[in-house]
Amino acid sequence: MIWDSALGARHALARAQDFKPPFFSLTFRSFSAAPHRFAYHSSVRVLIAEDDPGVQRFVAKGLKEQAYAVDTVATGPEALEQAEINSYDVIILDVMLPGLSGFEVCRRLRQAGLKIPVLMLTARDAVEDRIAGLDHGADDYLTKPFEFRELLARLRALLRRPSELKPAQLSVANLTLDTAAQVATRGDRRISLTHKEYALLEYLVRNTGRIVGRAEIAEHVWDEHFDPFSNLIEVYVNRLRRKIDAPGEIPLLHTKRGAGYMLGISEESASSEQSAPPQSRSKSKSPGKKYDV
Repeated sequence: MIWDSALGARHALARAQDFKPPFFSLTFRSFSAAPHRFAYHSSVRVLIAEDDPGVQRFVAKGLKEQAYAVDTVATGPEALEQAEINSYDVIILDVMLPGLSGFEVCRRLRQAGLKIPVLMLTARDAVEDRIAGLDHGADDYLTKPFEFRELLARLRALLRRPSELKPAQLSVANLTLDTAAQVATRGDRRISLTHKEYALLEYLVRNTGRIVGRAEIAEHVWDEHFDPFSNLIEVYVNRLRRKIDAPGEIPLLHTKRGAGYMLGISEESASSEQSAPPQSRSKSKSPGKKYDV
């Protein structure tokens, strides 16, 4: 009994010595308690290059729950390869990567002419390190430990830089998206959507009037693990169509056979609406709503 107790105590001590508390233990609580969702996040694809499995899982999980499409790698060469073959909106790049440092990856990306915003993520907070990262082409620098809310804010700031500020509300006919609250309404009707349905809808709304193919949707709404031979996109499009195009309303989501999908009022719908009797038109429109495609 004494031997068993001593052996158990030794094992417990060894486990305690081997345990390394994650630096983000406090930040996770602040993320999970976030009272609302932020704008500028749907239809955004992010590459996370981080060799610490715990940090990588934490950041990826948090971003996915905010409706980002996320890919992850653990080495410098993998980060360089993925950035060159995929289209990313922003890259989160750890400095201390095996194979190639984050500094070197960033330098090569800029040398290749890639202007993807890069956020350097590292535990090295010396001024010289921050200067080196920025001089190698990084757009921002975040030191560990960090608040997840600050990471989200920095990503939003980076995503605003390449183009004009994205509006808080988007509209197609009487379909309106509140990008800050991730809420979709059509007329006076609120539409209940999952995270992925909302991300797909926002991407289509931002490309109103343009035919968007399956490959483009997969690239911007899903991540690298998407199976191109699956019918998942068709399933989501059909679910979305049933939700936004209720009976009696002008169809907005259209399938273009062999090409892809388009959101907007088609010429056929517009002509049939104009030729319909006034009473039937009044049924399909919400009172006082203006169609402003």
